[in-house]
Amino acid sequence: MQRVVKMSQVHRNPRQPREYFDQDALNELAQSIDKYGLMQAIEVRADNEQGGYEIVAGERRWRAHQILGRTKIRVTITSEKSELQRFKRSMSENVTREDMTPFEEAHGYQRILDEEEGATIESVAADFGKTTTYVKLRLALLDLRIEVQELVQDGKIGTQAAVQIAALSLANQGAVLSKFVRGEFAGDNEIVHFAFAMKQQQDQAVLMIVEEMTEEQRTERAAAQKKTRTTLDKIEQVRGLLDEIARTEPIKLAEMLDGQVGARLEQLDRVAESLTKARFQLKQAKAHAEAKVLVTVNPEAEADSDAEQTDGAEREPVAA
Repeated sequence: MQRVVKMSQVHRNPRQPREYFDQDALNELAQSIDKYGLMQAIEVRADNEQGGYEIVAGERRWRAHQILGRTKIRVTITSEKSELQRFKRSMSENVTREDMTPFEEAHGYQRILDEEEGATIESVAADFGKTTTYVKLRLALLDLRIEVQELVQDGKIGTQAAVQIAALSLANQGAVLSKFVRGEFAGDNEIVHFAFAMKQQQDQAVLMIVEEMTEEQRTERAAAQKKTRTTLDKIEQVRGLLDEIARTEPIKLAEMLDGQVGARLEQLDRVAESLTKARFQLKQAKAHAEAKVLVTVNPEAEADSDAEQTDGAEREPVAA
């Protein structure tokens, strides 16, 4: 049932899943409503406790009316629903329109899991048209340290990087946070690489300590190091050859290659593809090297090991 009611009769749901509203976006919506009118009535329910009407869906439209100084608004009055049902209805509208922050979404999914009987990640994902992986990644954000959450909320760390950080122990999240505060990341991509590397090393039972290797292991390690470094040294030779090609006039190249230009271009494309892959691996290697200095290896295992120490015996240090 639709009707026009006084704005003073309508109030927001205090448990509305969305808390942040972009002021610029609200101003744009207000301008649209002022020009074209309210295209869709807001959805409300009669509030028998506070009186008036509580918003079920459409708080942005209601706020836009406040900006315009409107005294009345068109509403659709819905039948009485449980508070959780109203919450899900409101959340569904915001998720569909991508109006929620990642943390608002995460808290919303968690509330449904906590309060709805029989709710699972799979059922929540189906209710909101998301994949189970998407919902799991949003929920993972709730494992972040408060300081990191604040940086994500402020837009200083992106959602993808935040998800990688959330997979770490609180101690290792702190290591990432410290590097970020010191300005040691060029951007989110570096954070992702570093956090991923920390996660891999964190999950190891121990890190290999060179001094504890056998003679055979040390010999194999030295040979592998020499081979890898020699291979990378040769890249400089290749770069010199490519620079020579780059300095050659196109008309002269066409003459010298005589019918092989297309084939040679494909050859360079293969080289470029391999270079891109090699660069990615080296970026990962850089992240691993930096993470190794800071990572706390398998924190849970270390805690168990501490508990097993008897008579004040000292623990063997874990390489980091």
